[in-house]
Amino acid sequence: MKMDEMTLAAFTDALASKKAVPGGGGASALAGALGAALGAMVGELTLGKPKYAAVEGEMTVLTARARELSAALLALADKDAEAFLPLSRAYAIPRDDPGRAEELERCLRLAAQPPMEMMRLCCQAIELMEGFAAMGSALAVSDAAAGAALCRGALYGAAVNVKVNTKSMADRACAAALNGEADRLAEEYGKRAEKVYADVCGRYC
Repeated sequence: MKMDEMTLAAFTDALASKKAVPGGGGASALAGALGAALGAMVGELTLGKPKYAAVEGEMTVLTARARELSAALLALADKDAEAFLPLSRAYAIPRDDPGRAEELERCLRLAAQPPMEMMRLCCQAIELMEGFAAMGSALAVSDAAAGAALCRGALYGAAVNVKVNTKSMADRACAAALNGEADRLAEEYGKRAEKVYADVCGRYC
């Protein structure tokens, strides 16, 4: 069943089961989608308010992009699951099969792509949270902090899922490139998300 066809109860039940998917990748995608959606909420509660008329244009752009990111992250939950299934089959190929190594390498590369894309989109969402926190309605800006926290958790969760695949890759140059990008994004944007959270708490909490 596709992610957007599941209730939250059904998703969390599946997550807590012995099923291989959804797992950490799907949960990270959902967390990122929720975080981005919270940013859009801040935007919607700011738009149309005379007090924030000066930032109406910027808020309109941020809000639309937050909605796009939320949808894209949610879709990655399905892509992550779809990429895992061939990988699980590749691991089951007998070790003496001459085609096993090539197929496993191919599937590892494919499986690393959805969480890598999650990381990139979460970074974009964190950038939006900076704008929502700075310009959003004071009545809703705490949701920008919550959104940043969720996106930070999604960022780290996706990073783990990148690295669990790169660890087994035979092509160490490819693995190093993916690990390097994952480390850089987690380091930079993890700190930026923390700053959004701390700044909002410092002003309103």
